[in-house]
Amino acid sequence: MSTVRTAQPSSDEVEAVKELHRAYTALTGQLAGVIVGMNDVIDQLLISLLCRGHCILEGVPGLAKTLLISTIARTVGLSFRRIQFTPDLMPADITGSDVLEEDHTTGKRVFRFVPGPLFAHIILADEINRTPPKTQAALLEAMQERQLTIGNQTHRLPEPFFVLATQNPIEQEGTYPLPEAQLDRFMLKIKVDYPSEAEELEIAKRVTTDYAFEPCEVLSAQAIQRMQSVIRKVLVADHIYRLAVQLARSTRPGPNGADDWVSQMIQWGAGPRASIFLLLAAKARAVLRGRFHATSADVLAMALPVLRHRVIPTFNAEAAGLDADALVARWVRGLDSTTTASGAKR
Repeated sequence: MSTVRTAQPSSDEVEAVKELHRAYTALTGQLAGVIVGMNDVIDQLLISLLCRGHCILEGVPGLAKTLLISTIARTVGLSFRRIQFTPDLMPADITGSDVLEEDHTTGKRVFRFVPGPLFAHIILADEINRTPPKTQAALLEAMQERQLTIGNQTHRLPEPFFVLATQNPIEQEGTYPLPEAQLDRFMLKIKVDYPSEAEELEIAKRVTTDYAFEPCEVLSAQAIQRMQSVIRKVLVADHIYRLAVQLARSTRPGPNGADDWVSQMIQWGAGPRASIFLLLAAKARAVLRGRFHATSADVLAMALPVLRHRVIPTFNAEAAGLDADALVARWVRGLDSTTTASGAKR
């Protein structure tokens, strides 16, 4: 069996973590000039970006999801495209297509590829569940392979490449829910909640006055790619690996389930991608807090956004008023108490 790295980090790696933490502090400072609150949402978006993952943001209209994403794109020096997903949107509308043109020099007709809006660093797929499955599926190759195949040609997408899809949890009429196979390709599902009373008061003051703030660029695309490579080198102890795997496996009904309760409440559980994303997210969370080692607290803190869209409750769970968030919270509480009792390093 292969062993994980447990040696102390080099001085270059320590300095890279310090640089990333400084960039994170500067970035959140710039975002605070535009966005009020949403600290957990911002952290989860940055964690996903550092892990080369993609996110779904779910929240009611008017919570500044688009403003947040476009502001992040400006502060990290990345190109940004917003795609409004509608029932009549076709795959070629987002991927691009070959067009037939006449070469005025030779008189011959040739095909030229015209890139679609997917050719940008940060893609906002607004209301992704409002477009039919064939258009939703056009994102699959882009998200997984960072490339698009049009005809006989394969076109590389810019790096870093980051897809952010939004969904409205209220209005479901005329929508096309994402299939589980496509949901599994999103690293995190982020819930965007209403602001607190103090935050909403600050929002009202800013928007109804002449308040203005122009965020400046903190990071470049090249710097982000360097930071993405740092995440993979973060130290993880064996018991943290086991915790992440145990957490993912405990969501699966049948022989792998933790108990009969799982089989009664869960129709389908999380696959191996959940274990991978839990560990990567824990590493990124540790680095954002200035550490070069992930702890059990990092894994448990990222359990909800990693697992909530990978767990399908049964009718029994729905009848009992338990959604995926409530089910994941139960597992986290159980494992949290177990790790605390066993004296695992937090």
